Amino acid sequence: MRVNLDLGVLNDFVHRWWISACDSTRDPEGRRRMHARAERILAGEPTPQTRPWREILAERQSGAVTGGRPPV
Repeated sequence: MRVNLDLGVLNDFVHRWWISACDSTRDPEGRRRMHARAERILAGEPTPQTRPWREILAERQSGAVTGGRPPV
């Protein structure tokens, strides 16, 4: 049996996890909001859409400042 492993999906997951982990250590309030949002999602409650992580990362790499983090 052959298994085809898509490393792109794994790379995306690790990238998102790393961004979240780094933000969590620098921003305890952001970590709290992230866990609260996860609880709402697991409970099946509707949650507002947030900005895509690729957009946030591109903004950080360019050095642009938007005046704070959007609410989660």
